[in-house]
Order: sequence, then C-alpha cells, then structure tokens
Amino acid sequence: MKHLVLIGGGHSHVAVLRAFGMAPPPDTRLTLICNVVHTPYSGMLPGLIAGHYRFEDAHIDLTPLSEFAKATFVNDTVIGLDPETRLVKRTGGPPIPYDLLSINIGSAPATKNVPGAAEHTVPVKPISGFLSHWEALQARLAADDQPCRIAVVGGGAGGVELLLALQHRLLQGPHAHRLQFHLVTEEDELLSTHLPRIRKAFHRTFAARGIAQHRRAYGLNHLRCRQSDRIAPEITAWEIPWELPE
Repeated sequence: MKHLVLIGGGHSHVAVLRAFGMAPPPDTRLTLICNVVHTPYSGMLPGLIAGHYRFEDAHIDLTPLSEFAKATFVNDTVIGLDPETRLVKRTGGPPIPYDLLSINIGSAPATKNVPGAAEHTVPVKPISGFLSHWEALQARLAADDQPCRIAVVGGGAGGVELLLALQHRLLQGPHAHRLQFHLVTEEDELLSTHLPRIRKAFHRTFAARGIAQHRRAYGLNHLRCRQSDRIAPEITAWEIPWELPE
C-alpha cells in the first residue's frame, strides 16, 4: 500500500481527489493536507467581488470532496519536509509519512522586488487573505464618510477584471461619490499581451467609468509612476488591492 500525500487544495489536487473518487488506483492510500477547508476557485474571484456569486459558489468544500475520494483530510499548515525520512512536518500534530508527495499550494504575487509593496499592499493571493481585507474595506466605508482611493497594481487581464469588479460592487453603495479608482501597471500599455482592438475597448471602458491609469509603479508610501504621478490609495490590490497608511 503506497501513501500519496497532497499538500494544498489547489485546482490540480481538486482534480486528483475527483479522479480518486471516480476510479481509485489500487493499493494507494490518499491524504490531503490543507490549511483551509474551503478552497477558492480563482477564476470566479472577480465575480465574487462584484456580487454575482456567493461565497459557496466560488469555493470548494474539501471535506465532502475528500470523503468522496476516501482520502484523509488534515486541516493543518505544513511547516517543513524531510525528504530523507519522507515526512511532512505540520504545526498541529506529528509528522505525516509519505511514499509519494505532491505540492499544489497556489501562487502569490511577488512583492519583494518592489520597495514598499510587502509592507503596504494586500496581495490578491492567497484569496482567503484578500477576502478578509475586502470585508474590512467594506466595513470601513460604511463606518465613515472620508474619501477613499482604491488601486489595483497589475495591468493584465486579472488586474483589469478585478478592478472593474471592485468598482461595480462599491459604486452600488451610498459611498460611491467619494471613491476614486486607479490601475497601475509596470508596462507601457494596458493588457499588453492582448490584441490592439481589445486594448482600445478597455481604454474606452476605463475612460467612461472614470478609472485613472498609471504606468510604472515603484511602491513606497505612494504609488510612484514613470510619469512622476503620485497617488496614495487607501487600499491597493497587488495582482498585483493594498492598504496604505493615512
């Protein structure tokens, strides 16, 4: 009997659990270790932020999925690996032995190369952390009447879609008149990998919706752009949303 251990509840491991449930390989025992019970489907995050989906629509409950796969689900955080003894070290209990190991913990935006990004931004991933800041922002807007600037750093499809979703949701509230929205990209062009007609369409959309565009973010306490533009958003999403000191 071989013991396959999966670390993380990423999309690939969700597919593995489903496959085990449908046709389990012989002589194989399966364990899933993940620090969250509900794993998000990242492609649905903008729809969740915009209010088109509920939390349960955009998350997969790993408990029934593990039961379907006849896998042991360990809700814990992995803190180390010992490849010599083939042990997975975790915070809440003894190490877990394995014969085969797979790691699918998802990605996170790189903030170390931009001064101030790690201290002053909220990375979009892990999504659970971002959703906590998103809830806090909504509570903050409901509690005061101060102006608020919201920025997303990242001019690719993910950043563009996220900012439009944030604006769509927040402009439905009573605080819409005091919100400003900014998109910052390190490149010369919005959606640089897309066709020119796509870029033109989104430039028109941004102009119609009053979203400011900036080039070349360098971080610190303000977003610093190549044209020397400076903005100090209250929350910035690093897809590069992040919360900045007042």
